[in-house]
Amino acid sequence: MTTGIVLEGGAMRGMYTAGVLDVIMENKLEFDYAVGVSAGATFGCNLVSRQIGRTIRYNIRFAKDPRYGSFRSLIKTGDFYGADFCYRTLPEKLDVFDTDAIESNPLKFYVVTTDIDTGLPCYHKLVNGKHNDLDWTRASASMPVFSRPVELEGKRMLDGGMSDAIPVHFMEQLGADKIVVVLTQPREYLKPGDDLKRTIKFLSHKYPKLAETMEKRPAVYNETLAYIAYKEKKGELFVIRPPKKLEIGKIEHDPEKMEEVYRIGRDETMRRLDDLKSYLEQ
Repeated sequence: MTTGIVLEGGAMRGMYTAGVLDVIMENKLEFDYAVGVSAGATFGCNLVSRQIGRTIRYNIRFAKDPRYGSFRSLIKTGDFYGADFCYRTLPEKLDVFDTDAIESNPLKFYVVTTDIDTGLPCYHKLVNGKHNDLDWTRASASMPVFSRPVELEGKRMLDGGMSDAIPVHFMEQLGADKIVVVLTQPREYLKPGDDLKRTIKFLSHKYPKLAETMEKRPAVYNETLAYIAYKEKKGELFVIRPPKKLEIGKIEHDPEKMEEVYRIGRDETMRRLDDLKSYLEQ
């Protein structure tokens, strides 16, 4: 029997996921497969490096550092989250990403990106957590308008959440028998159909296939939520989600808000821990 965990994105709602994963690691729950999208990739990769507390630690430390995330960085570099700082300086010098642990960990961790010329998702398995892997992770979390496309393997990539926001079907294709899904929106949430109109209009001339994908995104996202709810009701998926809307911005510089959302993730996972263990052991 194989197990997998699916990590939704959601920008700084990913602090919730960080809390979930730290409790999972503290309780030594292991998975065969993991897949992360956007913040689920950039924060979730600490699951494969086994670095408990790293996500919340460096986010709080650099919350107000303009090199980490700022409009100054966007104007200067073309990326709101500075690529060199976030994906070179930080993981290599300031809060070191444990690449040795990644190479020795049997967990297969995938990140999701979107090919902006086809509008289709791409999936990359982390190998060692070094430069190429970090660039794929960066691409997974590169929001359109706020980021430059990332060129990888002859393709131009942006945020994976546009094409496969909750990659539960991908996890099923990997063959996982037991699947845990970590969402960053509460149970009643449905994605509105008009929240991306301005972005779609902005992208439609330059990246027409990407714009088509984004136009379909609300319907696809809500269909995926309905599928997850159906499978959860049958006991075929285990879902961890916030009990209510998370009060944090997509872009957040307040360490107290980050820590509060992280704590909610920890608390909810602790509350569900016995049920989670039972599901994985059945």
